[in-house]
Amino acid sequence: MANGRVVQTADRTIGSRQLAALLPAEVLARPGYRSLAEAVRTLILDGRIALHVRLPAERELAEAVGASRATVTGAYDLLRESGYVRSRRGSGTWTELPDGHRPVGAHALVGAGGYSADGEPGIDLAIAAMGAPDGALADALSWAAPRLPDAARSPGYHPFGLPDLRTAVAERFTRRGLPTRPEQILVTSGAQQAFTLVVSLLCRAGDRVVTENPTYANALDALRHARLRTGSIAVSDTGWDMEIAESTLRQTVPRLAYAIPDFHNPTGALMPEEQRLRLLAATRRTGTWLVVDETIADIALDVPAPAPLASLAPRGGADHVVTIGSLSKTHWGGLRVGWIRATAKMITELTALRVSADMTGSVLDQLVALPLLDGMDRTLPARLDQLRERRAALVDALGRHTPEWSWRIPPGGLSLWVDLGEPVSSALADRAAAAGVHIGRGARFGVDPGTFEHRLRLPYTLPADRLDEGVRRLAAAFHDGVPLPPSVDRPHWVA
Repeated sequence: MANGRVVQTADRTIGSRQLAALLPAEVLARPGYRSLAEAVRTLILDGRIALHVRLPAERELAEAVGASRATVTGAYDLLRESGYVRSRRGSGTWTELPDGHRPVGAHALVGAGGYSADGEPGIDLAIAAMGAPDGALADALSWAAPRLPDAARSPGYHPFGLPDLRTAVAERFTRRGLPTRPEQILVTSGAQQAFTLVVSLLCRAGDRVVTENPTYANALDALRHARLRTGSIAVSDTGWDMEIAESTLRQTVPRLAYAIPDFHNPTGALMPEEQRLRLLAATRRTGTWLVVDETIADIALDVPAPAPLASLAPRGGADHVVTIGSLSKTHWGGLRVGWIRATAKMITELTALRVSADMTGSVLDQLVALPLLDGMDRTLPARLDQLRERRAALVDALGRHTPEWSWRIPPGGLSLWVDLGEPVSSALADRAAAAGVHIGRGARFGVDPGTFEHRLRLPYTLPADRLDEGVRRLAAAFHDGVPLPPSVDRPHWVA
């Protein structure tokens, strides 16, 4: 695809110019075989180069990056030895993952796990989610258990979702200021499935889409896998540049725009009402579907929880807005319950598409979700108090261990968007992994290659003592010096 942002093509090949456009500037400035191999490895792990894609021939890539053929040959040899590519005579060189490595993106869901090189328990500073509130799941299961036999008398297929849960989600939207009917709700297996379904219905390979930059990494992965051309709207520590956003929408006329206006992931910024109105109007003018991710909208720590963005549109003026959400952040990620709010017609179309993938969601999960959703206004305040305490603990730990880093305290959400002061995020992630700490390096959240290498997303979802220990290990890794790119002498690359 154009601009080097989406590299999957019909024949599963990436051209030399496309690959060169994805490489960091420092690699192009002084191409060495180790740095070139490391850059390609990172692109494979990030999903910017898909698996089972044919890489350019050595001579072609050498010309594109301004290196000798021997440099490219050495890089390909190193990638083959480490298991990131395979070659067949007469067929070329193809991307893959080494044995035992997880698919792209999956490592972000399991965290550091295990132990450090010194035998210390691993600390996950990448996943922005908490464990379930004490007693909440047990109470919800107790409520659901006597109702399960009645549900079990049916075949169990509810492709739109359990009627009672659809009604509960619709009523919550209505209470928040967006009148909603149950037929406007589709219950999904989490917000990520919701987003993937919407993209699959509305977009075709090659369509233009616009996202914020940075943005939620798994949403970017979904757009890349759908082979879409991605434009971006910058979000800084101070928020959105709406003039640039309007200009981007006007010039590119994208099929879809994806936004996280409520405690934006990863920056934590909250979009002001005036900008929400401008975004609604701009997407309506260009005929762009606006997908609003409300997954974190309820995590309001210092301000009132915002009303749904679509509620600001004049009557009948939000039919182009699709809103997605879930219980993953307010309750528990292991409870796979999310939803889509859209027009009744679109919900019917999305459900037909959903049936082709997984038929229906878990009835038990949806039964458990009902009392959790109905009781959210009573239970959420304690959850938010706990997050405020943990946010303060993370800020304190950073101030003591890494005073040279900088950050803003967001008014809500689950993480800090930390500025390291130098572009060492990916290298620090490798070094931290050896210390048993898993972190969300900035490049995972960037639309364009090589961006946000000076950033880390650090959630404040762990207990205070684990946050302090995690930051202490991060500081030690940072102050010991950023490691050079992995060499062939090392037993393996840390994924």
